[in-house]
Amino acid sequence: MFHRGEIVEVTITGFAFGGNGIARIPTDDGEFVVFVTNTFPGQKVQAKIEKKKKRYCEAKLIQVLERSPLEVVSEFQEISGAPYIYVPIADQEREKKDSTLEIYRKLGNFQDIKERFDTFISSPVHFFYRNKMEYSFSCIEHDMFTGEEVDDAFAVGFKRRGTWWKVENLNKPSGMFDEEWETKLIQIRNYLHLSELPAWHPPKKTGFFRHIIVRKSFDQDQLLVNLVTSSEGLKQFDVDAFGLLLKQLFGERIAGFQHTVNDDVADRSKIENGSSRLVFGKPVIVEKLLGLSFEISMESFFQTNPKSAELLYTKALDYVFEEDIPQNDVVMDLFCGTGTIGQILATRRSDVRIVGVDIVEEAIEDAKRNAKSNDLEGAVEFYAADVGKFLREHPEFIGHINTIILDPPRAGIAPKTLQKVIDLGAKNIVYVSCNPSTQARDADSLRKAGYEMEKISLVDQFPHTGHIEAIAKFIKK
Repeated sequence: MFHRGEIVEVTITGFAFGGNGIARIPTDDGEFVVFVTNTFPGQKVQAKIEKKKKRYCEAKLIQVLERSPLEVVSEFQEISGAPYIYVPIADQEREKKDSTLEIYRKLGNFQDIKERFDTFISSPVHFFYRNKMEYSFSCIEHDMFTGEEVDDAFAVGFKRRGTWWKVENLNKPSGMFDEEWETKLIQIRNYLHLSELPAWHPPKKTGFFRHIIVRKSFDQDQLLVNLVTSSEGLKQFDVDAFGLLLKQLFGERIAGFQHTVNDDVADRSKIENGSSRLVFGKPVIVEKLLGLSFEISMESFFQTNPKSAELLYTKALDYVFEEDIPQNDVVMDLFCGTGTIGQILATRRSDVRIVGVDIVEEAIEDAKRNAKSNDLEGAVEFYAADVGKFLREHPEFIGHINTIILDPPRAGIAPKTLQKVIDLGAKNIVYVSCNPSTQARDADSLRKAGYEMEKISLVDQFPHTGHIEAIAKFIKK
């Protein structure tokens, strides 16, 4: 019916996990299904076929031709990273909840998942909730008014959906990040354009301006700004003058400004083969979660939606303390990162032994520093170690691990690592996941190992996207 690379027009009638709209095409052999990323029921869309199978295909959204009757167009500029910005929150949450529970039924074989479902936690803030945003430069612009591709342009904003080489200028707030910053981004764009240095040319891998990354502290109402350029034309650019512009536009809200020079041809803002200089201010901002302070650098991992993260962590720890944990038993936070969960846990129970483990040494150093600044030094023990080797290196924990908190990366837990977790022998496991499809797979493995999923909650950390987080509680039978 379709072939790879073909451009098609379809009407979306259903919603699948992860933000995939479903279009059903009747054929002589039955129904053929087209899954289209970032679409919503009721929309008519143009999409490009990426993968073709016998009974279905997967496609990427190119553009929405007709809006869903549910959508309400607002003053926000629609961006590729927030495809549901015009869909009412209640409708977003309904589709997210139903499609996610279906994933546990299918992938985890939990036919009774609705009976195990505890609650759906809505984000307390639905707009301007993000604390980090990355904007791309390109000399190839997608003109949003004409639909044309414009060469020799100076665009600053987000990649046009379905492309990697052209950028749509952000001309007004997206509703996702700081409103003042995105309102004044036009002035920043105009200033940099006047330097006569070119924006990055993605196909040719040449140009000067590459990215602007901004981190925000909601607690301090401050911004940390990183301008990423190449070295091509560096002597012509007055970085200190640009710093003065930031001060003029935002005043004391700018906590720090750094300039990164990155000549790596890969289209990533992460510093790999480059150098970074703090032009003025501090290299960190401080955010608070549940009364605790956390230093965040430009490269740190930190929850994108802090207000929603507070609700997520509160629910996870409610699950931990529903079970009796005797004094001096161990609660272990695996994949602890910068130690957020362990420190919050320490404020609720000081009579249990709290241990954070992560293989990334830099994250453990950050965790120790944050614990010290929160007067929790000694209340949480942090170890940079592999899960499998941990008990061999620290046999004193054998037989004393009451509860394990898991918060793995998006890819989930590798089967061998999951087996090492099971071998730790904890009575209870509380599993926080930013990817319910991998959690559903792991939940089935845990069940086979004797851990029963008692309950599960869903948390909408990312309104206007297809992403959702889950917290599952497992009891060893």
